[in-house]
Amino acid sequence: VYVFTDCVFFFLPGRGFCYSIINGPTNVTVLAGSEARFNCTLSVGWVILIWLSNGNPVLTVINSQGAVETSDRFTSQNYTSSNGFTSELIIHNTQLSDSGKIECSIQQLSESSFAFLSVQVNGSLFIKNSTLAVKENSTVEIVCEALGWAPAPDIAWMTNDSFIDKSKYVTQQSQGSNDLHNALSILTLTPTDTEVLTCLADIEALPNPQNATVTVIFVNSTI
Repeated sequence: VYVFTDCVFFFLPGRGFCYSIINGPTNVTVLAGSEARFNCTLSVGWVILIWLSNGNPVLTVINSQGAVETSDRFTSQNYTSSNGFTSELIIHNTQLSDSGKIECSIQQLSESSFAFLSVQVNGSLFIKNSTLAVKENSTVEIVCEALGWAPAPDIAWMTNDSFIDKSKYVTQQSQGSNDLHNALSILTLTPTDTEVLTCLADIEALPNPQNATVTVIFVNSTI
């Protein structure tokens, strides 16, 4: 096999092959435990394609043989058209350690394409009390805790379906175990009426923020 800048030539009896990557993979963000899919399209006449995860080969596709899978966590689906060949790498049961560079290579100098996989973890979210009774002119602190996330979630608060100004609460993030993150958000307010407060935790991979609620019951002072 002779490697050139623009083509790879595989010399078989009387034949040579030249091919390239037409479209490479794009960045993907998923929740841990779900599937991640990457596509790589090669021009007509392709011979071999190798998928790498963080520099380690995980799956090889050979034109004359098909996919060579060495792990049931890394499989592929293949599509052929008049314009070329597309290999779809499927990473099953994604793990936090899968995050990083996903590369499509055709064993050619400077001829590879890559994208990044971000695996995120949806942790727990809770407010210790589901209801609170607050007297008139009293200030209360509501504590919302997010545990075991990756990355640390963005925290926001709502009252009766309206967002609360960020100046009303303070959020601190901390490092947890196993590369996970925690967040603690403290909301300070002086209620003037009974209201439902909602703590929202969000990361990119979540279709909707996770939430926890508390009902603050306003109690008039005894005359």
